[in-house]
Amino acid sequence: MLVKTSGIVLHTVKYNDSSSIITIYTRHYGKIAVRIYGVNKKKSIFRASFQQPLSILEIDLFRLPGKEIQRIKDVRMDYLFEELPFHPVKNSLAIFISELLFRSLQQTEPDENLFLFLENSIKQLDCCKSGLANFHLVFMLKLARYLGFEPNQETENGNYFDLMNGVFKYNRPLHTHFLLPEDTNNLQLLLSADYSNMNKIILSRENRANLLKGMTDYFRLHIPEFHGLNSLAVLQSLFD
Repeated sequence: MLVKTSGIVLHTVKYNDSSSIITIYTRHYGKIAVRIYGVNKKKSIFRASFQQPLSILEIDLFRLPGKEIQRIKDVRMDYLFEELPFHPVKNSLAIFISELLFRSLQQTEPDENLFLFLENSIKQLDCCKSGLANFHLVFMLKLARYLGFEPNQETENGNYFDLMNGVFKYNRPLHTHFLLPEDTNNLQLLLSADYSNMNKIILSRENRANLLKGMTDYFRLHIPEFHGLNSLAVLQSLFD
């Protein structure tokens, strides 16, 4: 069945000398994989520029429910980036976020609200003029809400954030998965932030590195098969 949908590029891997497998999170069908032939050839419908992490595409898809790898008839850019592919910091953030989404979005069912959040976040990253150093942290906290494990702010406003249970505690947890008081305070600041005011939160290099490690552990604790991120080290060095 030929269908149309929008999609966000999450991951590309070479399948053989003539084709690649591209993972896309679509608006109407959730996370799918498509096989593309002759990606680097002039006549390919899926040009190399379409593989840019977080590219937002409009897709004509031959959809076969239950099939592991789908086939594309045609594809077009649905949003033209102004800066993201050419700005070193924004491009590094896009690589990190695309890997985070690739490993976090395990469901194949569509989620309209999640897709709209992702689409808006990508556009915000592309046009962001200040606060880039906090973008990935604010994004991760907002993503956790859509994935069902947002930090519980209705619990006691404590000194420690319990990563395992997603709650704030006055007393130090008995297990090892928690944030120390300074990092917990910074986490609470980020929870109240959005893309328009994240530039007002001033964090040191150490603060930011601690929060990134803590949030990555938080995702690992709450998502099955989430075993870490290859792009984490690059992102940690980006703001050094």
